[in-house]
This record gives sequence, C-alpha cells and structure tokens, in this order.
Amino acid sequence: MSRDYIARDPRTGLPINVGNKKKRKTKAVTKSETGPWQGLRKQDIIPLAKGEIESAKSVWTEGDYQLTQVDGVRALQRLKGFASKEAHKVLLSSLQSENPAIRIAALQALPEVAIQKSDEMFDWLSVLLDDEDESVSEAASKALAISAPVFPSAVETILVNELRSSVEFRQNNAWKALNGLSETWPEVVCRHIDSLMLETEVKYRIKAAKLLRKVLRKGGSTAWDLVSWALNDESDEVRRIAAKTLPTLANREPRVATLFAERAIVDVDPIVRISAIKAIQNIDKDNGRAQDIVLSGTRSKDLQVRKACINLLPRLLSEDVLRVTAEELLRSETDSQLIKSLKEMVFDVELEGTEAQKNRFLAASLPVPQLDREIAESQGKQIGLAPLASDKKPTSEDISEKPDHLLTDTERVQKMVQMNEQIKKKEAERKNAYRAYSQDEIYGYDDDIAPDFDSEDESDF
Repeated sequence: MSRDYIARDPRTGLPINVGNKKKRKTKAVTKSETGPWQGLRKQDIIPLAKGEIESAKSVWTEGDYQLTQVDGVRALQRLKGFASKEAHKVLLSSLQSENPAIRIAALQALPEVAIQKSDEMFDWLSVLLDDEDESVSEAASKALAISAPVFPSAVETILVNELRSSVEFRQNNAWKALNGLSETWPEVVCRHIDSLMLETEVKYRIKAAKLLRKVLRKGGSTAWDLVSWALNDESDEVRRIAAKTLPTLANREPRVATLFAERAIVDVDPIVRISAIKAIQNIDKDNGRAQDIVLSGTRSKDLQVRKACINLLPRLLSEDVLRVTAEELLRSETDSQLIKSLKEMVFDVELEGTEAQKNRFLAASLPVPQLDREIAESQGKQIGLAPLASDKKPTSEDISEKPDHLLTDTERVQKMVQMNEQIKKKEAERKNAYRAYSQDEIYGYDDDIAPDFDSEDESDF
C-alpha cells in the first residue's frame, strides 16, 4: 500500500482522523460550471429550488436576470455548513422530479452537494444513468466522472458496469473517471485494471494497460504484478504498452525492472524487446543480472537487440573483459557496422597505437630527493637523463668562483689566462677613456721634460 494512502469516508470523501495524527484535509476536485445562478441571494435558493416562488432576481456580471426553478436547483451547491442539510433534501427530491430539466440540474449540482452530505445520492446517480431521457443519462455520466476521484468507494460498483457499457458516452466518461481516480486512489484503480485484464475483448485490456504508467508511481507491488501480467498478454499491443513502463520502473525499482526486462528481451515483438533494452540502460552498470542480460542479448537473432546490447558493453565491462568479449563476438558477427564497432573495442591504443598515442599512457617518474641525488653523483652514478657534475665541462664562471686549492692544473692555467684577458680588457678601456689636460701641460710647463739647470756641471759654461 502506498505511503500516501489516506483513509476516507465513503459517504463524504473526507479523510478519516486516525489516532492522534493530524487530520489531513483534501480539496474537492469537482469543477462546476458558472452561470447566472451564482448571483442568487442565498435566502432565495431553497424557495426557488422547491418551486415555492416562480422566479428570483440575480445580479451577475453586471446584468440582471430572472431565474426559475432549474437555476435554483443548480444553485443548491452554493449552500454550505448548516444550510447544506436542507440543500441535500431538496436535491434528492429534485433527482426524482418528473421534469428532465430539473433532474439534469440536480445532477449538475450533485458533486458539490455530495461533499457536504452524500446519503442516497449515488444510489440515485446509478438509477439516472439508465434514464429513458438520453440527456439525463449523459448528465449522470458526467457527474460520475467528476465525483469518482472524491468518492471512490461510492462509485466503485457503478464504474465496473460503466467501463463496459455499450453506450459510447457512458463508457468514455467512465474511463475518464478511472483516469482521474488514478491520481488520488491508485489502489482502487489497480483493482479495476486487474479485472479488466481478464476481459476477452482486447480493447478493454489495451485501455487498462494505458493506465499502468500512472498507477506505477503509487500502486506499489500490486502495480508491479499488473505490469507482469500485461507483459504475458497474448496481444502485442498490450505487451508493447506494458513494456514502455519498464524504463520508468527501472529508475524506481531496478531489481523488479531487471526481472521484467529479462523476460521482455526475448519477446517475439521487436518493440517490446527495444523497450526492455531501454530499461536496462537505466539500470546501474554494477548490476550483475543486467550484465548477463546484455551479454545474452549480444547473440540475439534480432539485429536491433544485438546492436543495442553491443553498444552497452563499454559501459558494463572493464577494458580487459571488453576486449576479450569483443574478440569472441567478432567470430560470429555478420553485420558490417557491428563488426566495425567490435574491432574498435578490440583495438588497444596503449599497445597497438602510434608512438604519440602510446606516450599518452606513460606516467612521469617521481622526483628524486636532492640528498639522494648528491649521494649518487658523489659515487659517480647518473640520475635520470641529466649528466653528472663531473662530466660537465666547467665554464669560466665555475672556475672563477672555485677556490684556488680545489683547482686542477688545467683549471689553474685557464684561470690565469682569464685574469690576463680581464687585465688587458681594462687597460684598453683605460686608454680609450677621455683624460683632461692640466694648464701646465697646455702651456708646455712640464717639469718632467724641462732640463734641470741646477744639476749641470760648471765645466759646461
């Protein structure tokens, strides 16, 4: 039984208060037509409906109307609370009126009045369904369709007969009532579907199967049984309709859907088999039974089933298992497109691909700690592709920064050559630099060049 099940009074349709749980309210799903009778004053409704007054004034949509007894009967649905008791009595008498127009008006008001008080009303509804006046019978049929979602117990027996009626409008309204009932009381609908699936006429079974999708949400295990029976029906159309519910069922109850799909995938009808494949696609890939169904479907005689199952293999199997399975299927497969797909599954890029494709699967090595690298290099061992420090040709910068006592003879010579080159470079820069001349040099007074007369011998004079 569904978790949203609500116990209701069959007479009123209102929820029954159970224990200390908070009473759940329901909103009437009846839809009433509008008209000038909505503008009647409430104190005029009962006298007008009884015929005590011939007419009454109504103001509706900015217009004035003079309404008769028929309109008064229609307006009985406006009376609520304490006044509903009197409205109930007047409506029962109106249902028994000799005037067909009054009986029709009473049937139109019945769904709303029954919400307040429903005693004997559905008994009269059942009688008026067979009224000699066709318009009265049609009005009763419409009232049944409106009332069914609110009063499932009161109309259950009536529906059993009306669903199989030979009169077209009565049968159509009954199925409309059952369709509306599936939204509020799926358990009741399941009982009707159960009996309809036993009918010999296939049209009843087809209509019943079309309701399976609606009751599947809240119908529970009873609805699952109905789907199972429909999948075994002798009619292809019934099985197709039932199979279309499997993808939805797979999202809610994958284990149940897997069992049904296992049966439907070997059905003689291809549409049923395709629906089973769609259901398997919605099932978790880790489901072992689903994998078995797909593997068996890859060898099916039906090309569509094989194609759908082979396309599912990459989702269900690991790479190694997929490659082995594809190799086995290639031995017996005849379809060119499937052969191409299977060859792609067999192809291993890591082993058979190009050099660039193989390199994509190469993982970078972990970095060697610096301490381990220094120890290895001190022992003359190479780490990775980088050359050893001892194998590297020292640069001028390395030699200049290295202490003298650590230099080799070759490095010492290189360092001296390097120093001489630096000295020559600095002298060249000094010669090319601008030098300012002194005043003595400008006027020729250069003590270093002029002779020293004081130091000469006296013999020279």
